Amino acid sequence: MPGVAYFRRYNTCVAGVVRGIEQKRLRRAACAAAAVFSLAAGTFVASGPAVAAPDAPAVTPATVQKSTWLTDRRVDLWVNSPATGAPVQIQLLLPRDWNSKPDAKFPVVYMLDGLRATDDENGWTKDAGAAGFYADKNALVVLPIGGQSSFYADWLAPDNGRNYQWETFLVKELPPLLESQFRATDVRAVEGLSMGGTAAMMLAARNPGWVRSAASYSGFLTLTSLGMPQAVNFAMHDAGGYDSSKMFGPPSSPAWKEHDPYELADKLKGVALYVSSGNGVAGATDPLSDIPGITTNYAGLGLEVLSRLSTQNFVAKLAKLNIPVSVNYRASGTHTWPYWDFEMRQAWPQTAAALGVDSSALDCKVGGAIAPLVGATNWLGDCLSGEYPVPGGVAQDFRGGKVLYSQPTGAQPVGGAIGGSFAGLGGVASGLGFPTAGEGGLPDGRGRLQPFQHGFVYWTPQTGAQAVRGAILDQWAKQGYERGPAGYPNGQETRTPQKDGVVQGFENGPVYFSAKTGAHLVQGLILGKYGQLGFENSPYGFPITDEQPLRDFGRFSAFEGGNIYWSPLSGAWGVRNGPIMDAWRATGFENGPLGFPISDEGAIPDGAQQTFQGGTLTVHDGRVSAATLDGRPIAIPGSESPKPDPAQPQPAAQQPAIQVPGLPALPQLAPAAPAAPAAPATPAAPAAPATPAAPATPAAPAAPATPAAPAPAPQPAAAATPTPEPEPAGLPPVPALGPEVRPN
Repeated sequence: MPGVAYFRRYNTCVAGVVRGIEQKRLRRAACAAAAVFSLAAGTFVASGPAVAAPDAPAVTPATVQKSTWLTDRRVDLWVNSPATGAPVQIQLLLPRDWNSKPDAKFPVVYMLDGLRATDDENGWTKDAGAAGFYADKNALVVLPIGGQSSFYADWLAPDNGRNYQWETFLVKELPPLLESQFRATDVRAVEGLSMGGTAAMMLAARNPGWVRSAASYSGFLTLTSLGMPQAVNFAMHDAGGYDSSKMFGPPSSPAWKEHDPYELADKLKGVALYVSSGNGVAGATDPLSDIPGITTNYAGLGLEVLSRLSTQNFVAKLAKLNIPVSVNYRASGTHTWPYWDFEMRQAWPQTAAALGVDSSALDCKVGGAIAPLVGATNWLGDCLSGEYPVPGGVAQDFRGGKVLYSQPTGAQPVGGAIGGSFAGLGGVASGLGFPTAGEGGLPDGRGRLQPFQHGFVYWTPQTGAQAVRGAILDQWAKQGYERGPAGYPNGQETRTPQKDGVVQGFENGPVYFSAKTGAHLVQGLILGKYGQLGFENSPYGFPITDEQPLRDFGRFSAFEGGNIYWSPLSGAWGVRNGPIMDAWRATGFENGPLGFPISDEGAIPDGAQQTFQGGTLTVHDGRVSAATLDGRPIAIPGSESPKPDPAQPQPAAQQPAIQVPGLPALPQLAPAAPAAPAAPATPAAPAAPATPAAPATPAAPAAPATPAAPAPAPQPAAAATPTPEPEPAGLPPVPALGPEVRPN
């Protein structure tokens, strides 16, 4: 991050008219170097007292808002940060022995991103190979997501809609959560590149005891030298439009020195330190200009020269303080990811020693029934563990996934996003049991599935990997699996928080289950109305039928406490069980003079009223009357027998089940806690998977929740529902609202 002097000199040089391509390139490179060296000349400044982070009051605990298992050893977390006042996203790379040693605890490595950190993924996994490198390391790796231009500091004021409080989050809020929920110890290391390298040294110095090791790769380790605050502001404005005065105040503010690694150097005694930098000379991975040793990446050249100079000054300060540091000045290298990936690997032995982790190569073997499968499944890669016991069988971990073996199922591989969903639910102890075949494709060319003893896990790029089982699976199967009205699952089965039931989201609406009502899909504009009323917490309760057709292209769904109706001309409205429903039934429901409802039931003095297409029904002092919209009375037959309450409507004709050759029939899910839903008879297996391929790449995050096992569901009581009519020919599709948005 060059200072203002750098940019002025650089632009002046480049603006000069120089004839010839070779001369232009030579002059451009020379300008970059000259400007950077002129900035570095002012690097040493009079040192003032450096201030460490003040002791903070007791911190409100952070909590996990949402989690998604991307693989069996990579987890996406959204953590509620009290300091930030909003969820902060991180990813975790779980230690090598996470599965094989379920009682073990592990040290932590924080990996900080650069100035242009993005909100989708940390650069260490997006642009470097941290996921593969740490796969066989016994450390819990923490990857903050986002934080562009933040320097991982606590900012004085919000900017660009962000309230950056990274120091409090990383140092105070996150460690207790990792220790209580992810088997972390209080032994930690931090490393970072560029901005993250600056932050690694700054956070380690400001928070004594937080880490045992700190590493900076191409960091800028002086912030208060001549022109540097202005340079930081220039760079932050370029990377996201941020204002450094919102971070540390004006350049004269004491906060700049309080966060300057150079000024804080004496606070780093006792921390294992590693610093590295290139020199701007083009290396093997840099695009070359026509001038030997000069890259066409002029910004990367200039920034790395500045990093080298600031790092050298920082190292000189440490030497004066007699603080040891491992220094690696490379003979080439620019400000780019290939060099930082290299340094991550070079620094590991020192980091591992500080953490007390064995850094020697892993020795494991593959044998028995697992060996033939591994030989035929090259995407699994090398082993990361020996065989270890799991309930009902054994497992073995590999770089690309794992293999599970039981007597009934044999050896089967699980990996990718499907393996992550399975692991997030609890593996074989989740109720899904062991996999019965490998992962395969579905006929639509979009989705993939893997069968398990008591359910399936489905994946698409849009929905991620989601398990379906029990009563919800049975109902989904009757409707045609992913080819039916619900589409693919887009969330895990979760308990309804205030009533005894579960719900699972699908692309076109959720399926609800309770022991009293069974499993039923709610979709389209009826779902929208159900949501407005309060879902299952409303007077309508759980659904007791799927959506059914009515005349004039109308539809309805029946619920415990009433029905919700929709037609193109009337919209979606509910009619609650009670006097109004009884009177409407007596007049013929929507087929009578009143037609469809066009409002919900509303209160009036001493009663209630609801409006329909052809009139109103009014309850006053316990008596019901009907009138047209212009006030003429409508007779409510008192002696006429009301329509008989229909039995629960049957689902539409079942599409042929998708047969999976060679897959065993799914046994009935064993019941667990009484409050949970049941696994009825297993439906016909879904579409035949193609030859197992490499596991699906992890998709967008969704929050898995481990559901309890279900209990048998009796037939729901008949409700006051209109007689469904056959679906008219050419019925247009009802618009779906997409994934359920729940207030729970």
